[in-house]
Formats: sequence, structure tokens, C-alpha cells
Amino acid sequence: MNIHVIKRQVTAECDIFHFSNTDKRGVFVNFGRGSCRRMIKFVLMVNRQGQTRLSRYYQPVELNRRAALEADAVRCCLSRKKDQCSFVEYKDYKLVYRQYAALYIVVGVTDNENELSIYELVHNFVEVLDKYFSRVSELDIMFNLDRVHIILDEMIQNGHTVETNKSRILAPLSALDKMMDG
Repeated sequence: MNIHVIKRQVTAECDIFHFSNTDKRGVFVNFGRGSCRRMIKFVLMVNRQGQTRLSRYYQPVELNRRAALEADAVRCCLSRKKDQCSFVEYKDYKLVYRQYAALYIVVGVTDNENELSIYELVHNFVEVLDKYFSRVSELDIMFNLDRVHIILDEMIQNGHTVETNKSRILAPLSALDKMMDG
């Protein structure tokens, strides 16, 4: 089967490639350049005191701006009552957050992103952490930050969800653990 690029369309948000195979059916593939319409902008994990335990940005943000962004976003989420919605409009982001014991996971997304799917993604992330660490705690996050980043990177790449299957997400860590055990 031969695949040929028949048209490249450049928009303000993304490059869109139109492909054609030998069956003459068009396939539309979106390769992000900059920011696409629907994407995750950042993921934060903070404790009740507002101390950031994990941060991952999927678009470049200057370091001095990151601190202010994290402080404002976390303050916005921590100040809400438990009976309020877990979706907050903040500047040019929508914040989706969830609390697990003493940890809050805050995800900043574009306006077009589906909040419920991100809410479930956060829950899935915590389930994967629980499976790997056998009841994850804040100390697990702090002392195994590299492994938490590997898990997050298996789930989200370039601001888009790529994997939700727990076994597939944990496969690289299982292989790494086997190599370390000898």
C-alpha cells in the first residue's frame, strides 16, 4: 500500500496533512505545530499547602511565569469548597482538578477540551500510580519523581492523551524494574 501526501494545509493552530493511499480514500492526519485546538497545556500535582510536587508543561512557559501560573492556579483550586464543581475557568485555560487525600492534581486545558475526559484521565493516572506504588502517597511521588514522570509521559504526549491501558502504561517501568533487579 502506497501512501502519498496530496495536500498540506497550514492553519494558525496546526498543520493538517491529507493523505491518499492506493484505494483513493483520503485520510486526515493532524500533526501539531504550536498549539492545537484541543490539548492539555500542563499537569500539576500539589499538596494541601500548595507545594508543587510534580509539574509537566506541554507548551513552553518561561520559568518566572511558571511560578506565578502555578501559584495562581493552585490557589484558585484550593480555595474552592468540596461541593463546588471541579472545573474552573482561569485566564485562557480551563482547570480540571481532583483531590486524592492530601494531593491535588490540576490539569490546565484549552477551552475546547472535554472536561469530563480529562477528569477521568486524572482518575486513571491515580489508579496507575496506585497500581505501581501499592497505594501511592505524597512521599512516593517525591522520592520516585522520575517514575511518576515516566507514567505521565506514557499517558500524555505533546498535550494529547495517547494511552489509558494500565498494563501498557506500566510496561516500560516493569522492564526497567526487571533490568535493575538483574
